[in-house]
Amino acid sequence: MAEQNWVVAQEGVDVKLVPGPDGQETFLLARSVDRRSKELAMHEKFIGHMEAGLKKLKSAAESGRLRDERLASERLGRLKERFWRASQAFDVTIRKLPQPIGKQHLEVSWVRNEKFHEWSQLVDGCYLLRTNLTGVDPATLWKRYMQLTEAEWAFRIAKDELAIRPVWHQKEDRVRSHVLICFLAYAMWKTLAGWMKGAGLGDAPRTLLYEFAKIKSGDIVLPAESAGGIRTTVRLRHVTEPEAEQKTLLHRLGLTLPRRLKRLDSPAQMK
Repeated sequence: MAEQNWVVAQEGVDVKLVPGPDGQETFLLARSVDRRSKELAMHEKFIGHMEAGLKKLKSAAESGRLRDERLASERLGRLKERFWRASQAFDVTIRKLPQPIGKQHLEVSWVRNEKFHEWSQLVDGCYLLRTNLTGVDPATLWKRYMQLTEAEWAFRIAKDELAIRPVWHQKEDRVRSHVLICFLAYAMWKTLAGWMKGAGLGDAPRTLLYEFAKIKSGDIVLPAESAGGIRTTVRLRHVTEPEAEQKTLLHRLGLTLPRRLKRLDSPAQMK
């Protein structure tokens, strides 16, 4: 029964409807093979870091450098906080020895939590969505959910990628202004994604902006003196030479960076 009634919502994503208990809501199960592989790899990475940290904790206890049970528990807590994805992967025991063994006063041991690993194998790459929409096919529900996430993301683009902070919302006109700015930011984002897709660069503008952010501009300041003896300062704003990867991206997009942006002859022009 578990493998029945799955439909393809998009490439790599399967979805399935599960009616709610009262008929007033619907649950949508979604699973992604690519996402499952990624999450399993992330879990294994965190588990490796967690186990390495436990070994250091055990070594500190055996060498006598760690004798306080409370301090050991605090270090374990910080370790779990740092590698939170694997915080339940091991059942850890910290025990004070009745009699010290040489310099060792504490015993640190752990066993693999099989329930955690079994649960991880089941849920990685899977999602559960809840909606009050009924009578809608699962593929349509998934597309509407993705549209909703894109709309929500539009409000974050202005703050994250474009580094534009939101306005205060005490008045209606400011609320409308914020919505307009977010819409324009989203339109720019989707335009860039379409531009990239047409150039065969995928549709992830964040990666492109990250690479282009490495291209810097700088001012060259030169003292000068005219024929009449009037001294002045010439400031030329130049662009740094792009790296090989950035040149490739610029070429694919059909862009050419200018060597010099503009000439600044006075401090006021630099603002």
